[in-house]
Amino acid sequence: MFETTSKIKPLLKFTAEEIKALNKKYKPLSASERIKQLYVDFNLSDIMVTSSFAATSAFLLKLVSDVNTKQEIFFIDTGYHFEDTLSYKSQLEKQYNLNVKSVSAIKEEHEFTTEDETWKKNPDFCCSINKVKPLDRIKQQYSIWMSGLMEWQSDHRASLDIFELRGDILKFYPLLDISKEKRDDYIEEHQLPFHPLVAKGYHSIGCKHCTVPGEDRSGRWNNNPKTECGLHL
Repeated sequence: MFETTSKIKPLLKFTAEEIKALNKKYKPLSASERIKQLYVDFNLSDIMVTSSFAATSAFLLKLVSDVNTKQEIFFIDTGYHFEDTLSYKSQLEKQYNLNVKSVSAIKEEHEFTTEDETWKKNPDFCCSINKVKPLDRIKQQYSIWMSGLMEWQSDHRASLDIFELRGDILKFYPLLDISKEKRDDYIEEHQLPFHPLVAKGYHSIGCKHCTVPGEDRSGRWNNNPKTECGLHL
């Protein structure tokens, strides 16, 4: 069904018709069923999973760990995370037996953003150096990128499909149409741990320089029209 092309390793190449068929096939499934089906339809080596280990990251991570504990989970270590985020990451790694690998910016480039305090004057450039570029080096090895975006989180996310081609990689959002209420019900039913800062009013958690308490994503890049770090655009 899927063609391959040669880059660093043979990658899958998807047509618009194939992506449409995948969306039709996966739409009726639950989030857990979608993840299970992904590992039926594709090889583990084709799939990349990322997590920010933020507010309610345990939701997607538990679903993935229930299906495949061999799956690598990439964590982008920007160097500016809250200590609570790093503690939460360690907790979830142990609790769900996660195979986590950290990726980070080139040392000199990260140090430039620290000395320059780039997040104050150009948050897009800071995100590009510390988030987008480090992941770009990983993305070229995979055909499918699974992440936990949900459509109620922002206008941009409300416009997505379960499968979407972004550049050369097929994005997979198994939680996309899960409502906030259903997410919270699952979290309560399975007693999933929240990020410690949620109790202090942080509902979306990124780097400490650019995150304040707020509903949904309103606390990110406060007083700035920016709503996405650039990873999912």
